[in-house]
Amino acid sequence: MAESRTFTGLLAATAVGVYLLVLAGATTTLTDAAAACTTWPLCDGPVDVTNTALLVAWGHRLVAAVVGLLVVAVAAIGLRSGCRGRVRAAILLGTALYPVQIALGAVVATSTETALPGAHLALGMGIFGSFVLALAWHLEAETGSDDETPVKNPTPAPEPTGDESAGRTTTLSLRERLVGTASAYFRLMKPRLMWLLCLVAAAGMALAAGEALTVRTVLLTLGGGVLSIGASGTFNHVLERDIDKRMDRTSDRPIATHQIPVRNALAFGLLLSFASLWLFWQVNMLVALLGLTAIVFYSVIYTLVLKPNTVQNTVLGGAAGALPALIGWVAADGTVGLPGVVLAVVIFLWTPAHFYNLALAYKDDYEAGGFPMMPVVRGETETRKHIVYYLGATLIASGVLGVLTSLGWLYAVTSVLLGAVFLWAVILLHREQTEAAAFRAFHASNAYLGAVLIAIVVDALAL
Repeated sequence: MAESRTFTGLLAATAVGVYLLVLAGATTTLTDAAAACTTWPLCDGPVDVTNTALLVAWGHRLVAAVVGLLVVAVAAIGLRSGCRGRVRAAILLGTALYPVQIALGAVVATSTETALPGAHLALGMGIFGSFVLALAWHLEAETGSDDETPVKNPTPAPEPTGDESAGRTTTLSLRERLVGTASAYFRLMKPRLMWLLCLVAAAGMALAAGEALTVRTVLLTLGGGVLSIGASGTFNHVLERDIDKRMDRTSDRPIATHQIPVRNALAFGLLLSFASLWLFWQVNMLVALLGLTAIVFYSVIYTLVLKPNTVQNTVLGGAAGALPALIGWVAADGTVGLPGVVLAVVIFLWTPAHFYNLALAYKDDYEAGGFPMMPVVRGETETRKHIVYYLGATLIASGVLGVLTSLGWLYAVTSVLLGAVFLWAVILLHREQTEAAAFRAFHASNAYLGAVLIAIVVDALAL
């Protein structure tokens, strides 16, 4: 077991190392640092510490050498260990491609061919994908259980009977009632979602406009975003009120406890929707259309169609969280641009890697609610494996975003460091398989995305 854990740690370190190499290569390309070192494998002449481009080029090559040693070590241990055939095959594929990557890097450094850097980076992402697959499959074999009995069609628990307010005789003052009611309406808006989704929109705006971003655009877009999130959350509370009563996590929601009448909640949601769309319209018509799409998608398509009917609800539902990236870009640029689309893809892929942790922690609750979540339908082992899949895909998409934009070292370092923290939390989740470990990975995913989005804003605004 100790040897297996050492191999797991080495495999994870190799994957992170390759990812660091990919982002270092992207930064080298974007800053044209390769022009400062046109020989290979070493740079001619003394190392000039005042030449930033030369230091970047040297750093890229040193990272490549260190990662190469990790690749060789993983391949050597993998070949003599008893790991599964597909794990070994993925490791051997990544190992075989690594010398090709080095050779291609040498050609890039000594050639003026403009198409080669893109191929160099693409091959690096392919190598990273190979090691991520090897890690996911190895963790499945190392920590998976054959004792799980996934539920094909989860049966909802019976609804609680009786009046929720029966037996309550507490008399509240007018002030307490007003504060309680205001707090209940605020909870309908799902405020915990607001900070991250507004940060997604802010990153989209910063990428599109940079220093040309205006305060008016920021205020109107984020104001409309807050209200649209509130409207979507309110409609979700209304539509899931009966299911909420069956789940411990949601049984105290304002509509489930009859603290707010359904009619009032619907009116509140419509008011938020109209206010949101009015603010979006002040930016431009396309932003308003995307805002309406976001509200309808989350409230109707996700809540009524996807969530109760398909195990892929979390994956497909990620589109709702991805739309703020497009909204932010369109607000600042007026059109849909490729970097905005790629940022949306990052959010879309991150969503399952993030939310599956919560689904593991609340597996029994979701089964009681009758939702076909991944842990309920396919088991916890399969869910943990898919978290690694989507985490790897998220990092690749983040790398693509770095290549397409002028984002600098802050973005690259943040993505690598926080990505490594997220990955390590997921590895601990595989080993511990506890609710606490699931919440730890959930919070690590939040920290990763939040930090990366802040890095995007700072780098894009060149602060």
